[in-house]
Amino acid sequence: MKQMAVGLRVAVPSLVIAFLVAACGRADGMPEGSAAVDAPAPEEAVDIAANSEASPEADASSLGTGVNALAPTNAKDSVHAATDGIAADATPAERTFFHFTRPDHIRGLYVNSWSGGSRRRMAALIDLAERTEINTFVIDIKDASGYVSHPSEVPLAQEVGATEDIRIPSMAWLLGQLEAAGIYPVARIVIVKDPVLAAARPELAVQDTAGGVWTDNNGVVWLNPFNKAVWEYHVDLAREVAEMGFPEIQWDYVRFPDAPASALGRAHFPGRNGQPRTTAIREFLAYSRDALADLEVDVTADVFGVTTSATRDVGIGQVWESFIDVVDVALPMVYPSHYWKGSYGVEEPNAYPYEIVRKALRDALERSAALEGAGATRPWLQDFTLGPPRYEAPEVRAQIQAAYDLGIMEWVLWNPGSRYTEDALEPAEGFAAEPLVRVGNQVVPVSRRFELFDTTTVVAQPEEESGSGDGAPGPDGGSTPANDTLPVPGVARPDTVGAGIGRSG
Repeated sequence: MKQMAVGLRVAVPSLVIAFLVAACGRADGMPEGSAAVDAPAPEEAVDIAANSEASPEADASSLGTGVNALAPTNAKDSVHAATDGIAADATPAERTFFHFTRPDHIRGLYVNSWSGGSRRRMAALIDLAERTEINTFVIDIKDASGYVSHPSEVPLAQEVGATEDIRIPSMAWLLGQLEAAGIYPVARIVIVKDPVLAAARPELAVQDTAGGVWTDNNGVVWLNPFNKAVWEYHVDLAREVAEMGFPEIQWDYVRFPDAPASALGRAHFPGRNGQPRTTAIREFLAYSRDALADLEVDVTADVFGVTTSATRDVGIGQVWESFIDVVDVALPMVYPSHYWKGSYGVEEPNAYPYEIVRKALRDALERSAALEGAGATRPWLQDFTLGPPRYEAPEVRAQIQAAYDLGIMEWVLWNPGSRYTEDALEPAEGFAAEPLVRVGNQVVPVSRRFELFDTTTVVAQPEEESGSGDGAPGPDGGSTPANDTLPVPGVARPDTVGAGIGRSG
C-alpha cells in the first residue's frame, strides 16, 4: 500500500571509450534546445510542442503510450481553463501547508507545469499512480522557459516578470490533491537556462569578451554559475515551495553551457577567479543544502548520464566525485537513446536499454562506494522514443529492472509531455503475468534476462586519442577544449541535441 501523507501543518518547514562527447541531451536539451511557451494551448500541443522543454519537432507517436486519452478537444479546456474553479494561491496568512511522508522507495514520473495546473491531467496522472507502483511526481516549479509555475511571492521573480505565465494557479490545490492521494511531490527547479532572468538582469548571465551578454551557437543565453546572486534567487524559490510542503528540491541544469570551444572562447564568467567549473557546481550544491537545512528537505541534482563514467569534467562542471557528497541524491540521466554507437561496448545502445542502464549505474555505484558521505543514486529513465526500436513497455521495464538488479530501488521516468507507458509499471496488486523486457535486443520474459545479458553484441574498442586542435567533440556535437576533455565511455549522440525528447540537465 502506498505511503499516505500525514496531517497538515502550518509551519514552515549514470567498457569502452567513446571519443565524441555529444550533448547528453536529456529530456531537456532535449528540454534544452526548446523554446519557451508564451501562451496557453490545447493540451495536445502542451504535451508535444508547447511544453517549454519539448521541441516542436517532437512527434506524438514518440511520446509513449498509456494515459493518452487525456487531452481536451478545444482550447477552452486548455491548461488554464482546466483549473476553472481553483483560486489562485491565497495570501501567506491564509495558506495551508502540507506534510508528506517519503516513500520507502521513490518511483516517480515527471509532471510538466502545464499538466500540474490542469485538473484533467492531474486526475489522470493520479489515477495512474493509484493503479500502479508510482508514488512520486517531479513537478516543474521553474522550467527552462524561466517562468515560475505558480504565483510566487519571491521579489526578484516578480520584478523580472517570471510570474507572468502562471501554469499552476494554485499550488495549495495541487499539493492538497497529492496529499490526499498519498503521492510524494518533488520540486524541479531549472537554474542556468533562464531567458527571463537573463533578459531582465543581464549582469547575471555569462558575458561576452567582446561586450554584452554571451550566447551559444544556438543563440541561447546562459546564467553564470559563479554568480552568487543566481544562487540566492533559486534558493529563494526553493525555500518558498519547501515552506508550502515540498519535501525535496531537485536542481536541474546545474551546470555550465555545453558549447564548442569556438563559442566558449568568447565566454567570460565574472567571479570565476581562476577556479575550475567543478568548484562552482559543488559550492552551489553545498550552499543550497545548507541554506535549506532548517526546512529539513532533501536537496538533489539532475546530472548528465556521462558523469557516472567520465573521470574528468567534459566541460560542464559535473564530475561525480565533485558533487555526490554534497547532495542527498544524484539523478543521472541514463537514457539509452542518447549514447554513442559503441558506448560500453554496445553496437546500438538504444536497442539495449537493460545493458546501457545497468552499465552506467554500475559505474556510479562503484564511484560512490569509494567516497565517504556519498549521496544516493536515483536514475532518470527513458519513456519516450528517439530512433528504433520504439520504446514501449519492454524497453521501459528493462531499464527499471537494470536498476533493481544493481540494488537501486528508486527511479523516475521522463517524458516531456508527461505521458507514460502504463504497461511498463507494476500494477498495485502486482504483475498478473511475467513482464517482458528488451535484453540482448530481444523482447523476452524478465526471467530470461541473465542468459541474454552476457551475449550483448560488442564493437572493437577504438584506440585512445589524446586530443588535438580544438579537442574532442563536445556535448552538443561541437568540441570542448582539448585540455578539458578525456575520452569518455557512454556519452550522448549528437543527433539527440535539441530533439525535443531527452534533456541533458
